[in-house]
Amino acid sequence: RRKDLPPSPARHATHGARERAKQGSKTGRASRAHAADLGAPVEQAAEARSSHRATVAGLPLPPPPPPVTTIMSDKKKFVIKPFRPHCQMDSTQAEEIWKQLSSAIHEIHNQNASALSFEELYRNAYNLVLHKHGELLYKGVCKCVQGHLSEVADNVAQTPDEQLLNTIATSWNDHQLTMMMVRDILMYMDRTYVAQNKKVAVYDLGLIIFRDTVARHEQVKDRLRHILLENIANERSGQLIERMLMRNTLSMLAELGVDGPSVYEEDFEQYFLLTTRDFYRRESLDYLAQNTCPDYLTKAETRLGEEAARVNHFLNQSTEPKLKQIAETELIYNHAKTLVEMENSGCVSMLKDGKVGDLKRMYDLFSRVPSTLDCLRDCMCDYVRKAGRELVTDQERVKEPVAFVKGLLDMRDKYDRLVTEAFRSEKKSQKKLKDAFESFINADSRCASYLVLYIDELLKSSLKGLSEQEADVLLEKVIVIFRYLQDKDIFENFYKQHLAKRLLSGRSVSEDAERSMIAKLKQECGYQFTSKLEGMFTDMSISKETMENFQRPADSTVELEVNVLTAGYWPTASVPQCRLAQELLPVHEAFEAYYLSKHTGRKLTWQTNMGTADLKARFNERNWHELNVSTYQMCVLMLFNRTDTISLDDARELKIPESELKRHLISLCTPKHRILRKSSKGKGIAANETFTFNTEYSSKLKRVKIPLVSQKEGGLGLAGAKSVPETVEEDRRHLVEAAIVRIMKARKTLRHNDLIAEVTRQLTSRFVAEPAFIKKRIESLIEREYLERETDDRRTYKYLA
Repeated sequence: RRKDLPPSPARHATHGARERAKQGSKTGRASRAHAADLGAPVEQAAEARSSHRATVAGLPLPPPPPPVTTIMSDKKKFVIKPFRPHCQMDSTQAEEIWKQLSSAIHEIHNQNASALSFEELYRNAYNLVLHKHGELLYKGVCKCVQGHLSEVADNVAQTPDEQLLNTIATSWNDHQLTMMMVRDILMYMDRTYVAQNKKVAVYDLGLIIFRDTVARHEQVKDRLRHILLENIANERSGQLIERMLMRNTLSMLAELGVDGPSVYEEDFEQYFLLTTRDFYRRESLDYLAQNTCPDYLTKAETRLGEEAARVNHFLNQSTEPKLKQIAETELIYNHAKTLVEMENSGCVSMLKDGKVGDLKRMYDLFSRVPSTLDCLRDCMCDYVRKAGRELVTDQERVKEPVAFVKGLLDMRDKYDRLVTEAFRSEKKSQKKLKDAFESFINADSRCASYLVLYIDELLKSSLKGLSEQEADVLLEKVIVIFRYLQDKDIFENFYKQHLAKRLLSGRSVSEDAERSMIAKLKQECGYQFTSKLEGMFTDMSISKETMENFQRPADSTVELEVNVLTAGYWPTASVPQCRLAQELLPVHEAFEAYYLSKHTGRKLTWQTNMGTADLKARFNERNWHELNVSTYQMCVLMLFNRTDTISLDDARELKIPESELKRHLISLCTPKHRILRKSSKGKGIAANETFTFNTEYSSKLKRVKIPLVSQKEGGLGLAGAKSVPETVEEDRRHLVEAAIVRIMKARKTLRHNDLIAEVTRQLTSRFVAEPAFIKKRIESLIEREYLERETDDRRTYKYLA
């Protein structure tokens, strides 16, 4: 193939060459003996090719070279090619060729390209570049495009505003089409001359000329921007615009920035963003002043959706983050605090009325600007804390512990649902809700005791008739409130007392429910928290087995049931045993002998203050009742088997503690259950009081339970608002001292502040130890020589082995 001729872009020429090559190959293979006869056809083919080249290029070429001589042998084939001299194109010839190309480009601009031979034009451009006339071709094309676009610019400049977008869009589409045709003709120049001389490619050159000549024409640039911004303003006001025309125009500006800063950004975007900021600043202030918070949130949500749709319809994608930031700043960030605190319609009003939908919209909008969410969370936390304090200080509710806890649970369910639905179960919002509940629940130590009373009510009666799943749901709600308690040792103290009463009196609805509650507490606080509670159940099981094996004396008419309790598990006080009636002593002594024979080394201490008894009482010949009383009451009533009247001193011989004796005597003299008659009137008991058996007592019930009047001091009384039960206080002293010794034994020496912090951290799961309380325990340990202060640093402690 000749070096001075380009390969033809026409598919048929390539195909013909392949066919000729196949024919020549077949002829050579047909007969090697007639190789000499192929000389004439080869020569004719060479002449034909030479003639074709002269015609196409329009250049005088040297005479055709002598024919190719092929020498065949049995081993190898040698081909001797003729010499081909090189012919340089002069400037005159180059000018002639350029005139043909220039004329063709003008025809393309005039949309008359159908009559042109693009193969011929391609070869002409190819030869100009090949013969070092690339600069002539490049400058000529630039001048030609410049001239055409100048005419286009004048036409666009004279177009009225109503037709400007249509005219410039049409001109842009025509320009793109013509430049693609010109680029195809000058493809060889783009690949060689432009690349070697670091020029702008032909198509990009056309974009630059169009930008400078048409898009930035002094009578086009400002008008075009004004019309684009006006269309957007009209759309924001609710009018319809030609979005496709806007899209094509803005796409044109984006494509014109090929050699530097984006034309789209310089000529349109920066002005668009400024007008957008001003528009939303004015609109947000006006709308907020005339509408409620929910209305504003709906409007803001609509506006943000419109701006997102505007980006999808005709704005460039690079504008989206900038437009989003401006709209969110003006609509949300600048008014977040005002919206939250808005009177009668802000966040507080939504929380009060339970408007989950409005809160959800507010949270979703604020989520676009994360820094504004703190304002919303703080408002929710403050409102819940305030509502909780009102609940705790409500004197009517505080009088009813069960109703108080029910109100607390309802309040927690309400705001937990709100955080789940409106705040999308966000972790930080859940943490704020938890902080709010902890703040008012732990401000009053009664909350722990009230929660125990609520659980006691559930396990004694409220769970009756419920399925296992329903009971588990109720208990799980209690555990949620339990998690908020910081002083869990107070809860443990009260829970242990009420559990003991339920187990000893057999009042539990279900043992499974009791064990389920303990399992939940164990899961929250660990084995150490519930080890004693589980031990109480173990004692009850062993006691049941013991009573099954015990056989009462044959001559006894008393049925005895004993629960043997491990002293460390049960909340028992050291109360001296009262004097039992003679009728009870035989079976009492028999059981003690039996138990000690089975368990050597143990000691039984009878807790008569915790027992109950069923008595068959005959008030007269026709009036019999079965009385369910405490052991103390039983002992008092048994005295009337020998006499009808006793004095207070006679009752004191039973060795019952004075306060308990009077309490139990008053319980037998109440108007509803007047088993005994007092000699004096009033609620109190005089020093010389006498009691007479009431033979006229009657009741509609055959089996009557005699309740005890409530005690004002000691026992199971509720904790005060700030008080800590004495037993809990003592346990805390031991826990703090044990933690101090454990830490110092491991560290040997430690500074005061570090020791306080470590002790607080270790005891957090049970209660929050005050620094002053820990300091007192440190002083006590120093006095008992567990610790000592360093001589050179009084704030550093040293462990003494």
